[in-house]
Amino acid sequence: MSLHARHTVGLVDPITARDLHPGERVDDGLPQTLEEVVDAYGHVYFKLKVAGDVRADLARLGAIAAVLDRSAAPYRVTLDGNEQYADVDEVLALWRALEAAAGLGRLVASILFVEQPIARRAALERDVGPLAARRPVIIDESDGDLDAFPRARARGYTGVSSKTCKGLYKSLLNLARCAIWNREAGVPRYFMSGEDLTTQAGVSVQQDLALVSLLGLAHVERNGHHYVNGMAARPAGEQRAFLRAHPDLYVESHGAVRLRIAGGRLALGSLACPGFAVAAEPDWGAMREAV
Repeated sequence: MSLHARHTVGLVDPITARDLHPGERVDDGLPQTLEEVVDAYGHVYFKLKVAGDVRADLARLGAIAAVLDRSAAPYRVTLDGNEQYADVDEVLALWRALEAAAGLGRLVASILFVEQPIARRAALERDVGPLAARRPVIIDESDGDLDAFPRARARGYTGVSSKTCKGLYKSLLNLARCAIWNREAGVPRYFMSGEDLTTQAGVSVQQDLALVSLLGLAHVERNGHHYVNGMAARPAGEQRAFLRAHPDLYVESHGAVRLRIAGGRLALGSLACPGFAVAAEPDWGAMREAV
């Protein structure tokens, strides 16, 4: 049992070594640029942030495509608008520019959906049907209460994110809505996507992966392991305990226990255990109150 880890490429993340300015190389032996991440982990799913500036977004997506297109193997991407666009017309302008851009044909064809491109203050004011006719659009930041997804559906959105931080039961409720609406429509139009960037190694990432697996999703956004040095901040005994209990999910490397990503996938077999996907205990005595 495994899931694809969908690697998030942030707006300031370096794409190649040429994007690193003097002094920016971390030199910890771990991948830092997108091209290094692909070589090290074998990702084939990616989440690409866009910034609300069509010209700048085209240039950055072109640089990303130049890396991803090196492999003949298929890849899939999602576009995260992250509320950077004022309205649906601005997002449509980006989409038209993407379709017209030389060198972006393969990347555009690989796009699965667009995530919350419009600022939440206006996201549900207008119908996004013209954009959704090109690619499905999901809500994320606008998913603020239990009635948000039905309201979004009325505006042309067909997807919603699952985030452990927003509650396990909300994800289950929205999954049930997708099933009912798809049955009514007679086609698989409505869907969920696993979105949670900074879940950390240990209880957090394991329970989120268990939820995503329960929902039947094939891939999930992951990048907390990329920005944080695995379990390095936790006592050595706690790290070893999690590695022993979940040897398929973790690996010890570069001075810490960290997520094991191979072929772009996270292995989940050891999460099938009593205790909601956690067979090891944190070192409770070593915890300190946040200040």
